[in-house]
Amino acid sequence: MYENVLVPVSFDEGRDSTGALQIAEAIRSETGKITLLHVMEEVPGYALTYIPKDFHDNAQKSIAEELAKIAGDMKNTEIRVVDGHSGRTIVDYAEDNGVDCIVIASHRPGMQNLLLGSTATQVVRHAKCAVHVLR
Repeated sequence: MYENVLVPVSFDEGRDSTGALQIAEAIRSETGKITLLHVMEEVPGYALTYIPKDFHDNAQKSIAEELAKIAGDMKNTEIRVVDGHSGRTIVDYAEDNGVDCIVIASHRPGMQNLLLGSTATQVVRHAKCAVHVLR
């Protein structure tokens, strides 16, 4: 059983965050916590002029609300929305916050993932804690 489980949540099509959350709940200890984490990727500089000034804050708030809905009435959960590059930020967050298991949903890999690598692949390769990948 794990004391501090991290569930990165992506809203991309093909990712099963509900299943990842169920697994996280099953493997955490009675006193353990689950953190739902969403990483907001940086908006390219050339696009900033077309985006309203309050876009980032509104997006963070909306994402936090969605994560709270996903968590529902589960006990001992935290919601975090952070900025950064998905794979690196998940690994860094886990290390900085004493996470002992990451439960991450992944889509079926295609040719682009063999060449570029996916977020789940990066987390599996670089995390210093246990990682459970759900497909």
